[in-house]
Amino acid sequence: QVQLVESGGGLVQAGGSLRLSCAVSGRMFSSYTLGWFRQAPRKEREFVAAISWSAFSTGYADSVKGRFTISRDNAKNTVYLQMNSLKPEDTAVYLCAVKNSWTNYVTGNEYAYWGQGTQVTVSS
Repeated sequence: QVQLVESGGGLVQAGGSLRLSCAVSGRMFSSYTLGWFRQAPRKEREFVAAISWSAFSTGYADSVKGRFTISRDNAKNTVYLQMNSLKPEDTAVYLCAVKNSWTNYVTGNEYAYWGQGTQVTVSS
């Protein structure tokens, strides 16, 4: 069984930083793409960032480009999301998810496994 566990969320003031982690365990695809998504109250889930197995390819939503950085440590089966210059509109539950290819990495329905999420709250 595949498990994804997010950590690192919390309350931070606008302009601050947080680093989220997603630990992947269990029987996983031999190589996988990992994506971060977020869902704010009364809003639809939206794509944030994704990284390919090799880390050669990364993708970001326009709203976070230049502020967020995704990285991975395959030896630890962990993916990170460094979030800088946080804004109140970044407030959401952040979820990580995995899929077995890079194709359509922005599409949440393409992902096979999801974590439970970690809350990020940015105060103004």
